[in-house]
Amino acid sequence: MRLSAICLVFCLSAFCAQAQDSSRLELWYKKPAANWNEALPVGNGRLGAMVFGDAVRERIQLNEESLWAGSPTEANADAAAFLPLIRENLLKDSIKTAMSLAEQHLRSNPMRIRSYQSLGDLRIDFFADRAASPDIKNYIRKLDLETGITSTSYSINGVQFNREVFVSAPDNSIVLRIWSDQPNAIHCRLSIDREQDAMVIPDGNSGLLLKGQVLDLPDEDAGPDGLHMRFAAKLTTMHTGGSVQAVNNSLYVKGVSELIVYLTAATDYNMALLDMDPSIDPVKKCDEILEKIKKKNFASVKTDHVKEHAGFFNRVDLAIGSKLKRLTPTDERIKAVKAGAEDIDLAVLQFQYGRYLLMGSSRAPGVLPANLQGIWCKDMNAPWNSDLHTNINLQMNYWPVESANLSEAFLPFSDFVDLLRKPGRVTVSKTFGSTGWTVNHLTNPFGRTAISDGVSWGTYPIAGSWLSLHLWEHFLFTRDTAYLRSQAWPVMKEAAEFIQGFLVKDKQGYWVTAPSTSPENAFKLPNGEVYGLTYGATMDMQIIRELFDACKKAGALLKTDREFISALAAIEKELPPTRVSKRYGIIQEWIHDYEEVEPGHRHMSQLFGLYPGTQINRKTPELFDAAKRTIERRLKYAQGGTGSYTGWSKSWIINFYARLFDGDLAWKNLQDMQRYLTLPNLFDDHPPFQIDGNFGLTAGMIEMLLQSHTDTLLLLPALPATWPEGSVKGIKARGNLLVDLEWSGGELRLVRLRAGSFYSGNVSLQGKIRKVKLKKGEQIQWHP
Repeated sequence: MRLSAICLVFCLSAFCAQAQDSSRLELWYKKPAANWNEALPVGNGRLGAMVFGDAVRERIQLNEESLWAGSPTEANADAAAFLPLIRENLLKDSIKTAMSLAEQHLRSNPMRIRSYQSLGDLRIDFFADRAASPDIKNYIRKLDLETGITSTSYSINGVQFNREVFVSAPDNSIVLRIWSDQPNAIHCRLSIDREQDAMVIPDGNSGLLLKGQVLDLPDEDAGPDGLHMRFAAKLTTMHTGGSVQAVNNSLYVKGVSELIVYLTAATDYNMALLDMDPSIDPVKKCDEILEKIKKKNFASVKTDHVKEHAGFFNRVDLAIGSKLKRLTPTDERIKAVKAGAEDIDLAVLQFQYGRYLLMGSSRAPGVLPANLQGIWCKDMNAPWNSDLHTNINLQMNYWPVESANLSEAFLPFSDFVDLLRKPGRVTVSKTFGSTGWTVNHLTNPFGRTAISDGVSWGTYPIAGSWLSLHLWEHFLFTRDTAYLRSQAWPVMKEAAEFIQGFLVKDKQGYWVTAPSTSPENAFKLPNGEVYGLTYGATMDMQIIRELFDACKKAGALLKTDREFISALAAIEKELPPTRVSKRYGIIQEWIHDYEEVEPGHRHMSQLFGLYPGTQINRKTPELFDAAKRTIERRLKYAQGGTGSYTGWSKSWIINFYARLFDGDLAWKNLQDMQRYLTLPNLFDDHPPFQIDGNFGLTAGMIEMLLQSHTDTLLLLPALPATWPEGSVKGIKARGNLLVDLEWSGGELRLVRLRAGSFYSGNVSLQGKIRKVKLKKGEQIQWHP
């Protein structure tokens, strides 16, 4: 071959390695991840991995959803006998005395929980150190959202090296493939390590076994110390050419043309017990999984993964703005936005990324709901323990699950909440002197339902009612009556039973919750004293109304519990109304018009009735206008002048403005998220990373395009002026209705509705209300 031809081939090869397809939904970069917040996530609901893409020393950080420190504890305060005295003082506004009594009697033991933990790291050393590595060219790493595969490619001395990593749900394993375009070119060392509580040994001549048991060190306020959860991770390799040899606690790979690694992990956790199970052998579970996958060839493993993943992901398509910016690396796009540029298609990528992350952290073969970090956590003691925070964060994780057409991803949440009823009954009986079930402001895989972290901070017995509403939403979107009867209704009914027994009459004759808090916020009394404990906080009352309304509708559908439903209806008539502050004209957060300690607080709990609730709308104009003023005031006082200094809080505001039909302000706040609260790998920045903001953003973008929470379907209810052209396909409305929309010039051009079951409802179209009836599988289409 002549030199010119050789050069042409090389140049074409280099071009192809770097060429990007603007039609693909990809995060991509021209350099390896320098830290965890730049690494790329893959997951299958049970196993997660963060891929750094380093050509010298690759790191793939690993997670298994159930690997937690701690153990089940009976922590509930035996406070039921003292509750009347606490309530008496709250209701006569003797807050100081009530708080003193609460600190004595409502404190759980232990007061805190332990953390979700990293499984460890898979490391691949290609060179002794960075100084010894040759010149690396044509480097690209990417995450393809449509296939769920992260890839790394680069060339060294004219040899092309490629890696891809994915987490297969069908085969329940993390899969790594390394190959080159030249034979016998791969030389490396594979190892697994963990910061603590584990050992690594060879497993035959081509595998590794990590085996350990969590050792909880003494921490009186976080539960018993000692040996608790057992866990294991196991990898096996297959290769073409060369050799693989187990040496000490690693594998030495020499002269290989292609290397395939299958890795899986397991613990002795049994969700049915909300506990560890001594009959479970984590190593045996790993063996069973790997024996199955080893019987398949890599091509079928990859094909099965892509087919299953794409079957979920490709249900929804969103197109807004130019796709040409996809030809620019993702980190450079983020930098440009932070510098003031507008990138509408980046929001499309973030929207789909939210769906991708929910698929990766909450679906079979996983069984637990997505936690504060989804499933991806690098720490042994994570921020906020990476727990299941139930005063908004766990709920926000699932705001988009139905409308983004991922209903199956809700089932781990639903199953877990169902299981929480058992420990929740103990909390209700011992601490609150009622029947039914609830949980306070956080939980964990061991079924924690007791008050946690602090009395003023952690007393949040309304959380069970809020979680129960998500099961009702699942029914509204799926119209699955069997699910409503067997799982949703029992959970909802018991939550309502707790409320029924927990409410007390205040001196105005209203039924109120006592004790009560407005999540993580505090108020100031005229004498300057600051408290968080109160009675009848606005959010409590709004959640109770939503729950009682849902129970009434569910009871009517199921033709059951008529007397119980009638009792709830009678109570609902005597709940205190949502009030407007005479001081500021905002929605009042507490039962009294207290002065705010922190006017820019990240929680905007009094606006639950606007979103995700339904009580504040155009039919309540005074509250609707007060809600706008509430947000304006919060943003005015928020830290740094950027308005709302946590990612999840900013994403909540996007949903608020969508419900207020202000698309331009919704888009402005989405841009604020991009500029101030988005990490290089598009993770939401609390700070630090917290995944709820990713999910809140996805939910908010759907609310801007479609709303179905009232008796009328609203199409493009909050379309920003900067989104004049676009289309969305496959999003879901309540009533089990799939919706496709196309628009240009800010006006609808196509509406397509497809019924997943019998549908009867109203649709607002060009200012007119159309009544629609569709049989299961039937479709209707308009060109307005």
